[in-house]
Amino acid sequence: MPVTSPSVAVEHQRPDPGQVVTVNLAQVMDTPPPVRGRPKARFPKTGIDKRPATGPVAVRRLGLTGDTICDTVNHGGEHQAVYAYAEEDTAWWQAELGEELRIPLGPGSLGENLTTRGVDVTGAVIGERWRIGSTILQVSAPRLPCVVFAGYWGVDQLVRRFAEAGRPGAYLRVLTEGELSAGDPVTVLDRPAHGLTVQETFRALTGDRSLTARLLEAPELPGNVHQQAARWLALNAR
Repeated sequence: MPVTSPSVAVEHQRPDPGQVVTVNLAQVMDTPPPVRGRPKARFPKTGIDKRPATGPVAVRRLGLTGDTICDTVNHGGEHQAVYAYAEEDTAWWQAELGEELRIPLGPGSLGENLTTRGVDVTGAVIGERWRIGSTILQVSAPRLPCVVFAGYWGVDQLVRRFAEAGRPGAYLRVLTEGELSAGDPVTVLDRPAHGLTVQETFRALTGDRSLTARLLEAPELPGNVHQQAARWLALNAR
C-alpha cells in the first residue's frame, strides 16, 4: 500500500462532482515515425491510440482490462496504472495546434484511459483519492511527454510545447479494484494536506528547480521521483 500523508476529507464539500466522459482502451498500432529531428522510438508498436469502450471496464492493480502497454520500460506499473486527461484540456490543444495536428483530437487522443469533464485533473493534489464506479484511484504523478506522443500527433517540438503548456494530466494508482464506466461521477474523497499539485510536480520535473524540495513533501509520489529530487538537491548544495 502506498505511503500516505495527513489528508483533508472533501467528499461532501463539492455538490456537483465531475464525471468520466469516456473510458479508453488501446488500439495497438505501429509506432509512428519521429517528428523531424527527434530520435526513433525504442518499441515498434504502441498503445497510445486509445478508443472509447462500451459498457463497464474492469480495473485491476496494473490497469484496465483490455488495455495494452507496449513500452513497459517507460509506461505502466502500479504508479502509472491509469491515465486521466481533461476534455477541457484536449479542446485547448485542438484550438492551439489546429492544422498542425496529424489527427483530430478527441477522447483518447492523449493516450488517456479516462477522459474527464469538470475535473481539475492537472490541479489535483498528489495523493488525493478519487472514487469512480466501484474503484478507488489515487493521483500519483503527472505524465511526461515522449517522442512517440509527438510522432502520433505529428507536431514539431511537441515535447517542449507540452512542457511549456503545463497541462500534463494525471497518472493514477489503483487502491481498490473494481469497475468503471463512461458517465460515472468522479468523487474526490480526500486531499493530502501537503497540497503539492500535479502541475507543480510537472513543473519541477521539467526544469523548475525552485520546486524540487517540494517533491520530497509528498510521500505519495513514486520513489524514483524522490530519488531524482534528492540528487538535484545534492548537486545544488555543492
